[in-house]
Amino acid sequence: MTGIRERRFWPAATRPSQLSVSSCKSAIDAVQFDVAQIGCLIHGSVCRDFLEPATACTVHNQIGLPRECVIYDVSNACLGVLNGMIQIANMIELGQIKAGLVVGSEGGRQLVEATINELNSNEQLTRKSVKPAFASLTIGSASCAVLLTHNSLSRSNTRLIGGTANANTQFNDLCQSQQDQAGSQMSPLMNTDSEELMRRGIETGQVNFKDLLAATNWSTQDIDRTICHQVGATHRKLMLESLNLDPRNDFATLDRLGNTGAAALPVTLALAAEEGFVGPNQNVAFLGIGSGINCLMLGANWQKTKVQGTVWHEQAQPKGMLSRAKNATARVSN
Repeated sequence: MTGIRERRFWPAATRPSQLSVSSCKSAIDAVQFDVAQIGCLIHGSVCRDFLEPATACTVHNQIGLPRECVIYDVSNACLGVLNGMIQIANMIELGQIKAGLVVGSEGGRQLVEATINELNSNEQLTRKSVKPAFASLTIGSASCAVLLTHNSLSRSNTRLIGGTANANTQFNDLCQSQQDQAGSQMSPLMNTDSEELMRRGIETGQVNFKDLLAATNWSTQDIDRTICHQVGATHRKLMLESLNLDPRNDFATLDRLGNTGAAALPVTLALAAEEGFVGPNQNVAFLGIGSGINCLMLGANWQKTKVQGTVWHEQAQPKGMLSRAKNATARVSN
């Protein structure tokens, strides 16, 4: 039904910070970047170690970032990592920092196992009553880190052109957890109206996509590749059709990873680059949507890099990252 054939889980009791440390080190080591120049660290996944302190504290300590580095967690459903990228890009635009890291590690095990246990304990289930839990069974695990730098520190000519956001929050009740929980051992239960969420999400995406074209000065024909948020096959198909985008130009990982939350789009981007799907001088649109409903879309001009993985930076008029950007670069590591 979803197009998902496989998912992956971290070993039981694995904390998000463990994975985030590994992803950050991978991104830093790939370009031999000096951690002393990293001025901000944002942990952007739904999953985190504790209610407090911020998971970013553990990551900051273990990868040896400077004491002057600004650190905090950002939570915004499936958009946390993208939101963190925007925040760091804006700090670079303002001249506050030269480089920053965004990292996020999502674990699907707790949600999936808690949902299965809840369903198995109810012998009165019907097709109607099981539907709100169905989306929870599609969740997988993944980790990613994004290193953004000022273009003077970049090792590629890949440029982040700009981005746009749209908040359609009248539909904030279409996907909600039953309680506020935080911590690596949380066992949440979710209630999701998948069909309505998909419809309203696509509507929101259509509005935001028009803004993205205006912010990047692109037409639909200027977009060579797309990376759509990885929820399910039907969502992907309808979203691309509604935006008049060719699905042959879109890279998907949902069939092998499932829905990996805030890590989904950056991990898919990294795999697309590593597998050669994204190539030199291609315009790439990143189409992010999260429950709430929130939509965040970015555009980049891709270039071939000399290091494994994906690297990009920004150049345009200095109007802030939610329009057109100027000075930041990023490496994405899965």
